Amino acid sequence: MGLAGLAELHGVATSYEPSPGVTVPVPDDTVVSVLAALGVDASTPEAVADALTRAKSALASRLLPPTLVVWCAQDGTAPELPPALAALPPGSTLRVATEEGERVELPQAGATVPVEAEEQAGPGPRAAAWARLPLGVHRLAAGAPDGRTAEVTLIVAPGHVPRPPARTHGFLVQLYSLLSRRSWGMGDLGDLAELAAWSGRALGAGFVQINPLHAAVPGAPTDPSPYRPSSRRFPDPVHVRVEAIPEYAYVRGADRARLDELAEKAAALRESVLATDAPGGAAEGSGGATRAPGAPAHMTGDAGTGAAPDATGDAAAGASDRTGLIDRDAVWALKRAALEILATVPPGPGRHAAYRDFLASQGQALVDHATWCALAEVHGPRPGEWPEPLRDPRSAGTAAARRELRERVDFHCRLAWLTDEQLGAASRAAEDAGMAVGIVHDLAVGVHPDGADAWAQRDVFAAGMSVGAPPDAFNAHGQDWGLPPWRPDVLAASAYAPYRGLLRGLLRHAGALRIDHVMGLFRLWWVPDGQNPTRGTYVRYDAEAMLAVLVLEAHRAGAAVIGEDLGTVEPGVREALERRGVLGTSVLWFERDWTGTGRPLPPGSWREGCVATATTHDLPSTAARLTGEHVALRHRLGLLTRPLEREQADDRAEIAEWRACLTRLGLISGGTRDTGGAHDTGSVGDGGDEAERAEEEAVRAVYRFLLSTPARMVGIWLPDTLGDRRPQNLPGTWDQYPNWRLPLADAKGRPVTLEDLAAAPRLRRLMEVFPAATAPPRARPV
Repeated sequence: MGLAGLAELHGVATSYEPSPGVTVPVPDDTVVSVLAALGVDASTPEAVADALTRAKSALASRLLPPTLVVWCAQDGTAPELPPALAALPPGSTLRVATEEGERVELPQAGATVPVEAEEQAGPGPRAAAWARLPLGVHRLAAGAPDGRTAEVTLIVAPGHVPRPPARTHGFLVQLYSLLSRRSWGMGDLGDLAELAAWSGRALGAGFVQINPLHAAVPGAPTDPSPYRPSSRRFPDPVHVRVEAIPEYAYVRGADRARLDELAEKAAALRESVLATDAPGGAAEGSGGATRAPGAPAHMTGDAGTGAAPDATGDAAAGASDRTGLIDRDAVWALKRAALEILATVPPGPGRHAAYRDFLASQGQALVDHATWCALAEVHGPRPGEWPEPLRDPRSAGTAAARRELRERVDFHCRLAWLTDEQLGAASRAAEDAGMAVGIVHDLAVGVHPDGADAWAQRDVFAAGMSVGAPPDAFNAHGQDWGLPPWRPDVLAASAYAPYRGLLRGLLRHAGALRIDHVMGLFRLWWVPDGQNPTRGTYVRYDAEAMLAVLVLEAHRAGAAVIGEDLGTVEPGVREALERRGVLGTSVLWFERDWTGTGRPLPPGSWREGCVATATTHDLPSTAARLTGEHVALRHRLGLLTRPLEREQADDRAEIAEWRACLTRLGLISGGTRDTGGAHDTGSVGDGGDEAERAEEEAVRAVYRFLLSTPARMVGIWLPDTLGDRRPQNLPGTWDQYPNWRLPLADAKGRPVTLEDLAAAPRLRRLMEVFPAATAPPRARPV
């Protein structure tokens, strides 16, 4: 059996299939490294033999696996019981200690049989008894007649997550890009509330999906990517609307003058972003960190809200060198200075009580997060460079430092509370506007190895490993995302506590949760530090348990779940997700009859359980794709791997095929000609008004197509409502393109505010494609 057998027992793959019928072996040294990260010594043949003997012995004597899942049907039918219960010796005893402290004796275990056949088939766990168990994460104690015992985690979950009550449409937006005349240089939670209220009431939108708002890692300068955060559990206070904090109204004297000065600097910063004299809205060649080498398409380097410089004036002034771009560091410098002032204003009794309740509800996780933030202020953002005692969150040295820095720890706890309050306000605005779903939050696939989560939960993460992707048809070199993976064995031993806490935090104010790379619930590609991504391997997780926790927490929050399942997906994964009610993600350009003609998939053949979109933050906008501008952009930046003429020819052929499909379905006029500036390297819009009208009509036709599918949710990329041609993130770029820093703009690259967006004729014309707004559920007749 050897190394391969040992790896199999620990869920580590020794080969993988990048495409059907192709098997690639995993190097032995990779398998040895991954097993070491799981606490298994396989460094020598003797060590392998010893570890294999111990693993086989433990498996043979094991009464139950570490985690059992019981799926409870919501229609009163018998629950789905795990096969492991049927394998228990007859006469085994079962006792459950629920998460609420109740103790429940269950019938003796043996073969699991249908309820109606219990009396004839002999002893077995009665489905009715199991059905009476409350939903939750419990402890199950089992005892066999032969003396073996087990105490394992028992997850009792609903059969599926909540689903949107009706078919709906909504907007997809990168929140930082949505500036209003009130935001401080980047979109904030006040802007999110306004967008939800306006689009729900005036346009009949059922949801607003946003980028991850996770707390970021400090840096100077910081990488603004939202997909490599310090913490996924807590939001970043850079998104706070300062003036919306109640204490803002009670600042007096010199502090008031200072706040007014900061507000003036914020206004100047905002205007520098909204400047219309920046060529193309500073869409390319603007420099600045965008993508760290080896990072995936949307995980561009060390995303982070930097530790603000004390000289807020210098930070804001520096933004003038980056006119037309969002400068997260400058925004945070101003907001942090304002928040420091507001922290000196005593809250009223009610707000103080609310803050104490928040602290109690978040517990040790918030204390750890705030402690990391306070320590990072003193020692920098890399725990590996801190004094040795501070590298352990549970050490006496860390406890002493926490006491010494208690005011700073409290400050960062308070920032988390203020941000949480405004997240709640945005959620209520969406609900009050009658949105069927509300705010859709986004969960990144992992965290920065130096961030707060990796420090506070260091035992849960696999040391010396990084998550990535294997080589495939689109990337022959594979990908290393620089994100440490969770250890599946430690997750199981902790009853999935870190995962449950993460989901609860994100679902507090979510109508739905999007999970980036949802396939990671089943397996992840681990890459040993220092190795090429091609020398990684897959490590399996207990997908049944991961799904059960997800379904349970989503049920408790009343939230839908959307899985980003684009790219290579292991057989059976989409079916498992669909069975539990998790919606998928379907992007128009990728939906083809891949097993048949290869042509665009007819709308009636699309799956119902998905969010149907025309694009994502990593892809060209619809206008850019229709005009060929995305090819021209990559050519100008030197990113094409084939001759320009061949890229343009293939692109023209693909767009012509889709145009023919749209025309055949009666969704677009067949007489429109190709846009004048399309598929060349010149500036956008050279074709004049007729070409612009044709392009706009084609964009509307794309969304008519999406509406003609059975998709449960239809997502409108907000830049598409204005004809914006610039991608928010351009995979494959580092300093050539300003990823994650572009404000929402029109077809000419001119920045557009939320107020201008609401009045934009092009947006109005596109929204005529969608069902008209109706009165919110609780609206009263006038």
